[in-house]
Amino acid sequence: MPKEVFGRDFQFLPRSELLTFEEIVRLARVFAREGVSKLRITGGEPLLRRELERLVDMLARIPGIEDIALTTNGALLPARARALADAGLRRVTVSLDALDDATFGAMNDVAFPVARVLDAIDAAAEAGLAPVKINMVVRRGVNDHCVLPMAERFRNSAHILRMIEFMDVGTTNGWVREDVVPAAEIKQRIGAIWPLRALGPGYPGEVASRFAYVDGGGEIGLIASVTEPFCGGCTRARLSADGRLHTCLFGAAGHDLRALLRDGAGDEEIAARVRAIWTARADRYSELRASRASPPPRVEMSYIGG
Repeated sequence: MPKEVFGRDFQFLPRSELLTFEEIVRLARVFAREGVSKLRITGGEPLLRRELERLVDMLARIPGIEDIALTTNGALLPARARALADAGLRRVTVSLDALDDATFGAMNDVAFPVARVLDAIDAAAEAGLAPVKINMVVRRGVNDHCVLPMAERFRNSAHILRMIEFMDVGTTNGWVREDVVPAAEIKQRIGAIWPLRALGPGYPGEVASRFAYVDGGGEIGLIASVTEPFCGGCTRARLSADGRLHTCLFGAAGHDLRALLRDGAGDEEIAARVRAIWTARADRYSELRASRASPPPRVEMSYIGG
């Protein structure tokens, strides 16, 4: 969230406009009845939400929910990893775009060192939230020189490094196509040093292409949403903190479920609305990116999560 936009005087949403934990859980129950079995808590930074462990505990009790994951920048994770695991969290994804503080700061403008993120990865593993997935967004001219050092750092670590093509999520990250390092190029760079072999998807709709090191050094993933879009196989719905359902990472307005909740709609009415939204979705932003003269409005990553 760029400081020049979200400075000290920025007026964030009043708490009354955010879904309560009870409202989030009610919607999650509706989704579970419709076949959803995996939940991921994202942000912004989800660990800024007070008593997040209580939400995880409530979600873990929903019949049909088999897996709860968290995506975090890691800054607050060391002190809370054990409590989150005890509450029912199963997995953690930690964002880390470089191993040196200067490049790390250039990528994400945070005011904490890489060492704190590495501590978070260790704390998650010690709490049983393993294997930890490490997400690295690769941007040409900024951190693409870190591809090999990152691969080397997490080889033989039991964690899974995933390298992600720089995407035009939102409007504040200065995206241009020339900054994208194609996943095929990343694979070639790594494979030239440590040969790779392809693995099949771990589950239907998995967004990362999986590869194993031939020498047994573990696994990496490549997410090629710019050069190899996977819109047709997308299985992910996103619920914003203020109760809007988005059927695409690049969506804009979303669909208001909070109003249904607070206007007294029953679970079946909400479920019918969700089914109608999902079956009518026609999101193909990544597939159509190259053919658009100008991009449509897009929601910011800090609002919609990963």
